Amino acid sequence: MNLHQPLTVLPGVGPKSAEKFKQLGLESLQDLLLYFPFRYEDFKSKNVLELEDGEKAVISGRVVTPANVSYYGYKRNRLRFTLKQGEVALAVNFFNQPYLADKIELGAALAVFGKWDKTKASLTGLKILAQTEDDLQPVYRLTQGVSQASLVKLIKTAFDQGLDLLLEENLPQVLLDRYQLAGRAQAVRAMHFPQDLADYRQALRRVKFEELFYFQMQLQVLKTEQKNVRNGLAMNWDQEVLTAKKASLPFELTEAQERSLREILQDLQSPAHMNRLLQGDVGSGKTVVAGLAMYAAAAAGLQSALMVPTEILAEQHVASLSQLFPELKLVLLTGSMKTAERRAALAAIETGQVDLIVGTHALIQEGVSYHRLGLVIIDEQHRFGVGQRRLLREKGLNPDVLMMTATPIPRTLAITAFGDMDVSIIDQLPAGRKPIITRWVQHEQLPVVLDWMAKELQKGAQVYFISPLIEESEALDLKNALALEEELKAYFGRSAQVALLHGKMKSDDKESVMQGFKDGKTDILVSTTVIEVGVNVPNATIMVIMDADRFGLSQLHQLRGRVGRGQKQSYAVLVANPKTESGKQRMKIMTETTDGFVLAEEDLKMRGSGEIFGSRQSGLPEFRVADIVEDYPILEEARRVASQITADPNWRQQADWHLLSLHLDRQDYLD
Repeated sequence: MNLHQPLTVLPGVGPKSAEKFKQLGLESLQDLLLYFPFRYEDFKSKNVLELEDGEKAVISGRVVTPANVSYYGYKRNRLRFTLKQGEVALAVNFFNQPYLADKIELGAALAVFGKWDKTKASLTGLKILAQTEDDLQPVYRLTQGVSQASLVKLIKTAFDQGLDLLLEENLPQVLLDRYQLAGRAQAVRAMHFPQDLADYRQALRRVKFEELFYFQMQLQVLKTEQKNVRNGLAMNWDQEVLTAKKASLPFELTEAQERSLREILQDLQSPAHMNRLLQGDVGSGKTVVAGLAMYAAAAAGLQSALMVPTEILAEQHVASLSQLFPELKLVLLTGSMKTAERRAALAAIETGQVDLIVGTHALIQEGVSYHRLGLVIIDEQHRFGVGQRRLLREKGLNPDVLMMTATPIPRTLAITAFGDMDVSIIDQLPAGRKPIITRWVQHEQLPVVLDWMAKELQKGAQVYFISPLIEESEALDLKNALALEEELKAYFGRSAQVALLHGKMKSDDKESVMQGFKDGKTDILVSTTVIEVGVNVPNATIMVIMDADRFGLSQLHQLRGRVGRGQKQSYAVLVANPKTESGKQRMKIMTETTDGFVLAEEDLKMRGSGEIFGSRQSGLPEFRVADIVEDYPILEEARRVASQITADPNWRQQADWHLLSLHLDRQDYLD
């Protein structure tokens, strides 16, 4: 048996259940072994006197009354017995599980996992535990049709068959010894079924180092390749043409835009290969700088490609670039284009009839041939892996590469996270942009906010209303968003049009809702956090974020940046009753500054929120287990040792370069 075989080789997995597991990204045996829990239930027995009301816990004791099952309603019943822990007697109720009566023996010791009701001194049972049950039980992310029990059972089956022993060690012995890391097979087993907390921590440390080390190795190898590439393009254009173009723009560039543009143009003119990151806060005008760089490339007779993560963003870029640079011939290339339309676009790209190609990952698919591709710009670069970026670079004449991100990342972290890429920063807002006024209110004050909103809507404002994402449950997200939509419809009645946008919607439906909002047909857009980075609705001037304390600072800042796109005064209202000090501190900082870099630095200092850079729109790469901010010391050490290995032949020998190369080819931690 090998780990690349499908799950169907395991007993009990037929084609139907394999389809369900596939929705979780589990197709091979290796996928299953490396699908780690996101948290653990602690099944150590607790003292009933120390429990909080509503707390889930394990209570062990002796059964002092026989199990009694009473029936009420159709197929509804309650199993009830009394458990005594020390001197305390408590009632235990199990609903609709009459078969558990066989497991409850009078006078026997029993451990029950359930929810404690302090006022009734009773436990609503969820599970009867075997005496041999582990203290730590894994909890996995699920999808419809897959239960915790079925997933745990399948993973246990894989371990019972010894499949973890087939996992090849992918770290050289010299690093295992140097950092005292557990072996790979041992660590993977302990990630799922740790003997105790110490065992889990050792496994976690090993897995985090492995992820961050290979991520850094990829960056260092890429950097070495690029340093060796001296046959970059030295572009030449008529300086006067570019000066005239800048003068014709309907606004003046800020000093920060000028500085960043100067750095990019110098790279384009140099024979060395450009590999630069352009960081700019939301609304700081990165697109104009990128547009001028593409204009310079066109003036030098070369094509540019702008790759963005979604079709709605690609269309928006085409619209704004066509307006600013009517002289450039633009074409859009996306996956959903009709065949004839796509064929015409591909022909125009290949024959050099277009200067600028804007698209999604369709830009790197087979069949796309560029005429003379000189500049590649990747927007929200963390969404595209090293492999995808390399593919795009190989499409042209070893083009210069500019990457952009709207997430302000502290410089120290940017240098570590993005290798030795050159970094340009736009840290000023364009002239005329008014800073967004941010207020923090508690839930009880929401009626006052709605009353104020009604007046603003009468003046023609539009509003984003964000319902928070709850990671474990998409169904709950939707329920919250639907409830919020209903409340707002009931409150505003006919005086405002309310629409809903959420992650479960089809792409076409999402785009149609977003278009309705952009066109002003919708006054209030209720949304889970699926509002795309960069989507531009100048008339939207109010952003209300419910349960704002659930979000990381940078995520709140990203959301706030969806307003304030026009000349009108914009507002962000954070509705939250944070229970922790760090939650209160986050709300306070948000009201004090609109500078994303200040917030990013604060985020680094606080580190307590668990999801410092928010979740999926972070601007930083995502890993199975590691967190680039929380695990910064591991990341820094991984960078140090990866750069030593790539630079020093002695280190290469010690670190078993053949093993590293083998695994570097197999995994792309950035994809």
